[in-house]
Amino acid sequence: FLCEVEINTERIVCYVPSSCHLSNFLKLYRKKVLLVPTTTPKSRTQYALFAVPYKRNYIILNTSLANRAIEKNIRGRLFSYLGKRTMVKREYTISGYKCDLYIEDTDTIVEIKSIISTNSIGVFPTVYSERALKQLHQLQHFMSLGKKVSLCIVSLHPYLKEVAIDQHTEFNLELKRCMEMGMCLHAYTTRLVGSEIKVEHEIPVSFVI
Repeated sequence: FLCEVEINTERIVCYVPSSCHLSNFLKLYRKKVLLVPTTTPKSRTQYALFAVPYKRNYIILNTSLANRAIEKNIRGRLFSYLGKRTMVKREYTISGYKCDLYIEDTDTIVEIKSIISTNSIGVFPTVYSERALKQLHQLQHFMSLGKKVSLCIVSLHPYLKEVAIDQHTEFNLELKRCMEMGMCLHAYTTRLVGSEIKVEHEIPVSFVI
């Protein structure tokens, strides 16, 4: 996606590094934002959106950074439930399926989903996704073969108190099937510290009617 940002009274087109419309979650019109230079060769834009100030920190606007945060922090105590994790591979492909992280020590697939919400309780998922449903079906297949699976839902700011799974969705039904088969489900908040996004706390996940 693309957006317009005003820099020193000049309007400049910027890249939006998100897989869905940020307008589903935030109102960014006339908001101050942090930008970073684009690194892709021959990019159409000079800058990309990075974050927007929120309370005493920021909301990260690059949703892919949730994956990076989990990868960098996965050996910490918050993830001790995953067991041994010395051999962690990023975007590892198993039988044609590319998982976010793969823990070779325990044959565990780790999938990471980001959430942006300015409410204290963030509802997930926010939008219908055929891709997410297909992914849950594939994970059910892998668990039937004996692999372990963990799903991490990551808040892109530190102020979310709880993640609520909407029960009126097909995603909820498939997610519960996964959990019945042994999937671990956890949610975390993150904080921008300097230029790094760090996992801060684990928060509860509930199922709402």
